[in-house]
Amino acid sequence: MMRLNLVLLLAVVLSSLYLVNLQYESRRLYSELDRAQAQAGRLSAQSERLQVEKRAQATSARVENLAKTKLQMRAATPAITTYVANPQNAVASLTLAQTGHSVASAPGREP
Repeated sequence: MMRLNLVLLLAVVLSSLYLVNLQYESRRLYSELDRAQAQAGRLSAQSERLQVEKRAQATSARVENLAKTKLQMRAATPAITTYVANPQNAVASLTLAQTGHSVASAPGREP
């Protein structure tokens, strides 16, 4: 009888230690999950902020301003446009005409 009591006592002690360990692990995992969810919220907000900033940086007015100031570019006008004759255009025109597509030509030239 004494052995059975010792075995049962040992089983209860081991079971209680296992239960305490499980509760500790559960609390640790819950706090880790909470931290991960908070970080996901921060990353989501940062991603949204960066998307808005990206859209603001890519506006056509800003791109045009940067092209004018940093790259010294200017708008194309007929006065500064140079047309270059290319003998391969005749082949391209023929090929495109056969497929049913149209070819844009330079002023004074026929397609």
